[in-house]
Amino acid sequence: MTIDYALIWAGLIAFAVIAYVCLDGFDLGVGILFPFAKNEVQRDEMMNSVAPVWDGNETWLVLGGGGLFAVFPLAYSIIMPALYAPFFIMLLALVFRGVAFEFRWKSINRQYLWDWAFAGGSIVATFAQGMALGGLVQGIPVTGRAYSGGWWDWLSPFSLLTGCALLIGYTLLGSTWLILKAEGAVQEMAYRFARIAAVLMLIMIGVVSLWTPLLHEHFAAKWFAWPALLYVVPVPVLVLLCAIMLFRGLSKQHQLTPFVAAQCLFVLSYIGLGISFYPYIVPSSVTLWAAAAPDNSLKFLLVGAVFLIPIILSYTIYSYWVFRGKVGKTSAYHGEVTN
Repeated sequence: MTIDYALIWAGLIAFAVIAYVCLDGFDLGVGILFPFAKNEVQRDEMMNSVAPVWDGNETWLVLGGGGLFAVFPLAYSIIMPALYAPFFIMLLALVFRGVAFEFRWKSINRQYLWDWAFAGGSIVATFAQGMALGGLVQGIPVTGRAYSGGWWDWLSPFSLLTGCALLIGYTLLGSTWLILKAEGAVQEMAYRFARIAAVLMLIMIGVVSLWTPLLHEHFAAKWFAWPALLYVVPVPVLVLLCAIMLFRGLSKQHQLTPFVAAQCLFVLSYIGLGISFYPYIVPSSVTLWAAAAPDNSLKFLLVGAVFLIPIILSYTIYSYWVFRGKVGKTSAYHGEVTN
């Protein structure tokens, strides 16, 4: 039996990307909600809810980007020039956000500046990620084996829409995370924002889902042609069930259910996107197998992945287990919370 190493690696990279979205999405969402906290005590509680895990969450971003470079070098050489601007903006925003975690606890007199760095970095990084996704989905012009578009081709009404959609989605993840981890006024605020974000998120899922098949013929063939339609129908059905679970959990003020339902909505949306993409890694231009490195390289790298990915999963699970439970108002990332 012939082993399809390119397909295996596509699955591993896809897993790394969705792991990043699900894990780093909620801590970026907490940053998006940061300006709405009423005082420093609430902001401390919000930041403390993600402080122990945020840097581990970003491990998956490194794994996904590094894996794409090593395993699908042709795709990397096409996608990066096309999306340099949003990727650069995203990374710069993540730097500001990461520095804010450390400096806001030390620079008491200038704490408000680091509060804005944390919030601004989260908002800008999220919007840039959404625009990069939109730029990839709408298609990248390729001539031969190289990017043939311009500097601003990624900027379009569709990429602006996906940028806004991801802001709303991460707000939903962040608010449901705070429902799970926070108490009192912060939790009440999180419930309010979660209800608003849930409605807007479903609207965005609907709009993007209807627009995406119009971008490429093979997208439309996956979602609207018979009998392929039979294979994709479960995705919107499951989205509807997750939406019901989300709103039911919020209405009954459950704490875990909204977070699980929000994560499931992201996973299902990602699966729908994967269905649309396959077998392309650059839509309508480059397939997985055309972009892949030689099989010998894929086999060699796979050996490392077999050891590395379980280790990352293990310490991720362990860190969440160690820091399980409510944050409280008096716990702090560095010392006591300053009122």
